[in-house]
Amino acid sequence: MATITPTRTSGTAETRTHDDVVTSVGARRTLAALRLATGFIFLWAFLDKTFGLGYSTPSENAWVNGGAPSQGFLNSPAVIGPFQGFFQGIASPVTDVLFMLGMLGVGAAVMLGIGTRVAAVAGTAIMLMMWAAEWPLQSGSTNPLVDYHIVYALALILVAFAAGGDTWGLGRWWKSLPLVQKNRWLV
Repeated sequence: MATITPTRTSGTAETRTHDDVVTSVGARRTLAALRLATGFIFLWAFLDKTFGLGYSTPSENAWVNGGAPSQGFLNSPAVIGPFQGFFQGIASPVTDVLFMLGMLGVGAAVMLGIGTRVAAVAGTAIMLMMWAAEWPLQSGSTNPLVDYHIVYALALILVAFAAGGDTWGLGRWWKSLPLVQKNRWLV
């Protein structure tokens, strides 16, 4: 990702920061707000499905009360289209755990501004799978190509490319860690 790749200055490797990529203070703050809002979408989904806070998930369907977050979705009437059989076929306790870990991991990483590359890849994969499961290409959808799943995925990708974790986040500190310096994919 070009915005946070190492550059050479006087023989030492440096990491480009948010200030190098997004030069306007207002744009950096707006991107930070987008990062926090997007991260909260994922974190909220985890919290609501885990504890049944009464928004999308009633308390009797909470994960802590024996609910099955991904199985409930994958076996619902919302899953349609050519991949319906595939998605219903993978519905299991394993997909519940993977989905919930994905929502927690993406939400926490994006909110904290750390590991935004990994969070962008994981979150985009989750969003694209949910997009395919709901199959908006059929007649009657609100938009056959670009729905909220695509917008969330693009927001995650923008945060990763633009070093969005540096403003109001722990991105600068994270990138300075020796482990992250040695494994740039962790940025």
